[in-house]
Amino acid sequence: MTAGETNATFIERRYSNSVMTSRLILTALTGIGTISIAFAQESPTASPSPTPSPTPEQTPSATPARSVRLSFIPPPMDGTISLGIYDTNQRIVRVLHREARIDNFTIDADSLNTRWDGKNDAGEDLPAEKYHAGGYLVGRLKVERVGQAATIPADSEAPGKVRVKLMPNPLTNDANAIVDLSVGFDEDGSYLKTMDGLPLCTVSETQNLVRALITKNSEKSVDVWQDDGAVVEQFRVWNVDQMMAFDCGDFELK
Repeated sequence: MTAGETNATFIERRYSNSVMTSRLILTALTGIGTISIAFAQESPTASPSPTPSPTPEQTPSATPARSVRLSFIPPPMDGTISLGIYDTNQRIVRVLHREARIDNFTIDADSLNTRWDGKNDAGEDLPAEKYHAGGYLVGRLKVERVGQAATIPADSEAPGKVRVKLMPNPLTNDANAIVDLSVGFDEDGSYLKTMDGLPLCTVSETQNLVRALITKNSEKSVDVWQDDGAVVEQFRVWNVDQMMAFDCGDFELK
């Protein structure tokens, strides 16, 4: 307080200075707040990063369609046709037709025609190489159920195959054609087949078979013994010589 200044004047001056100081502080604080807001407003909004385009899924190319046309002249006899595809080692790789009728083929003026897709019996593509096609026309074989049997023949009595002389095919001039017959079975029953596995004639439709054997009864008949684990049955197949072999020749699968 200066000389001559009253207490009231001193207090008023102190108050005025305090108010001025408070206003300056408030102004400064307000300015800081405004700048902060301005910075917040002026800061650029972060744009979302572009989503990468998905990589196109690589679709595997389809296996090119393969088709081989097979033509043959059927032997001059009524019956069904079984046709197989064989590799260069004479192993059957595909049963193309099994006990098929004539109308299962495309009929031309002088031949029957069919197609093979280049696959084996499991549906797998086979390699490009040379193959052979051939089969049998099976005449009117007669299947007779003899009845139940007490036991199935021992393996020593059933060697697993029966050799049969076939009817000569006049188109091939083969007067000494023979075939070794065996018996097979699957979920549909039992059947006569060649030793290399081509099915020729259904014997029975008994399911769940566990074994089957073949024995020779005469020059023109065979006996089939089959066992489903509970019952042993015997069948006799007559006229097994009423078959003719035919050949479709060799061809290249590409």
